[in-house]
Amino acid sequence: MCGIVGAVADREVTPILIEGLKRLEYRGYDSAGVAVQDSSGEFKRCRAVGKVARLEEALLADSIRGYQGIAHTRWATHGGVTESNAHPHVSGTDVCLVHNGIIENYQALRTELTELGFEFSSDTDTEVIAHLIASYLQQSQSLLDAVRNTIKRLTGAYALAVMSPAHPDRIVAARLGCPLVVGKGIGENYLASDVLALRAVTDRFIFLEEGDVVEIQRDNISVWNVEAETVVRADVKVEFERDDWSKGNYRHFMQKEIFEQPRVIKDTLEGRISANAVMAQALGHNSEEVLNKVKAVTIVACGTSFYAASVARYWFESVAKLPCSVEIASEFRYRDSTVLPDSLFVTLSQSGETADTLAALRVAKKLGYRATLTICNVATSSMVRESDIALLINAGSEIGVASTKAFTAQLTDLLWLTALLARNLSDSSDSEVFIVESLRKLPAAIERMLDLDGPIQKLALNFIEKDHALFLGRGPMYPIALEGALKLKEISYIHAEGYAAGELKHGPLALVDEDMPVVAVAPNDELIEKLQSNLQEVSARGGKLFIFASEKVAMPSDSEAQVISLPDVDPLIAPIAYVVPLQLLAYHVAVLKGTDVDQPRNLAKSVTVE
Repeated sequence: MCGIVGAVADREVTPILIEGLKRLEYRGYDSAGVAVQDSSGEFKRCRAVGKVARLEEALLADSIRGYQGIAHTRWATHGGVTESNAHPHVSGTDVCLVHNGIIENYQALRTELTELGFEFSSDTDTEVIAHLIASYLQQSQSLLDAVRNTIKRLTGAYALAVMSPAHPDRIVAARLGCPLVVGKGIGENYLASDVLALRAVTDRFIFLEEGDVVEIQRDNISVWNVEAETVVRADVKVEFERDDWSKGNYRHFMQKEIFEQPRVIKDTLEGRISANAVMAQALGHNSEEVLNKVKAVTIVACGTSFYAASVARYWFESVAKLPCSVEIASEFRYRDSTVLPDSLFVTLSQSGETADTLAALRVAKKLGYRATLTICNVATSSMVRESDIALLINAGSEIGVASTKAFTAQLTDLLWLTALLARNLSDSSDSEVFIVESLRKLPAAIERMLDLDGPIQKLALNFIEKDHALFLGRGPMYPIALEGALKLKEISYIHAEGYAAGELKHGPLALVDEDMPVVAVAPNDELIEKLQSNLQEVSARGGKLFIFASEKVAMPSDSEAQVISLPDVDPLIAPIAYVVPLQLLAYHVAVLKGTDVDQPRNLAKSVTVE
């Protein structure tokens, strides 16, 4: 979601801040702003609604120069999308700050500060923080102490970066519930909500922990923990993928990421499978001993990751013979849960910073699970650091807001984990060998799916005038239908819903007519005859079917059904392979409709607020 960049240097920092904001654009935002403190100590601020490019245009007309500054991309929570609500926010000439997160008690604080004479110029919760810090500065407190006393008053989640002319050449920052990192330079230091923002200037980072407060200066970084004790946080060298930030010959990042999937799956399996077995050492020392005692699994996730978890439930129960519950993180964290003995708690997140999933992990650590495991794409994320075990998906940076390669990499790791958890079964060796063989075939299977890009592009023409669509699947293909519908609605803005095909007669059939395209996923599995019967129900009511069917399934195209013949794959890996044509369909429909494929409206890549 929102992005933060900050810098204290002995050179002009505006280019650093703008470049950092550009690298955070993939997260989703609706306004942007930058503020620097010039040589006289005054704030120079520029804000704009829309893309960072509009902020750049505004900066050309209003030269802003300084050796320290902060910048922000905002995704609206409190208050509409207006320049007055954009960050950075100020309190007179005393305080300037940027903020990620949500302050839940802002209304009470706003009332208190108004009574003290502070005037508000925005509808945000953030402006409350600026005025509260200013109130402490007026009591002759240092900027550090003013920030410390302010965060004691805040209820909610935050990552803050604060400047004050009375305390030049430094930025004070704090985090609780939202990510914040410090970048280390030579004669300059930086702050950001994501290491990617600082990729152009450093590869060495300090990852702040919950409750930390930090003060950065050109030649010094000081960190205090939640108890206000001076602490030393290790600095980490982060290796970046070289080509993730270039579209290459592709029109959009999403298209590039769809076509990267064969390579990504090879990368996520590298070093994790031998000729006929999964290599438990990939999870770290003693992890296999912990997992061998697991008797149940709970997976918690949001959005696309939740659908990946829903596919994995079929694998854990049918292959590993373990009871598996799959929970939406925002629901799990607010209900009373009963934990089965020796349960493994799994969190699934592309970013590793998803607010609801991270909060669910923290709840789970108090509930008595045998162990916590996160499957994530970011090695330095909060979920990786706070889980007992981590399994990285190695998908590289995913820039498109609508997840594609991260989803198939998550599924690949979940199937790998299934093989590992199945080792306690009497016939586990056969299962493990079969899973490894299937995983080895997966990149080639997806390559064959990508060869259908041309026919799927033509198929997309049938959707551009439609307002609604249904997606159907059975068994593990039901979550894939949900994911296909999500992709279409995310980037084309067509209302789409996924259903278990057997549920058609329990309501969705009422929606079927000649204007409602119905998409079905039909692998060659034990449920194919059941699915065909469900599709007959659609045809009998005048619905137009678009069926992605295995080449071994006898489904000829006719006036009522258009069939895309897919290469046959084993049912075990079919969910991973067969989602790819649905990704391509959503992509081509969105391109034909002219929407913003990589940054769809109202959505954010990394949802770091509740």
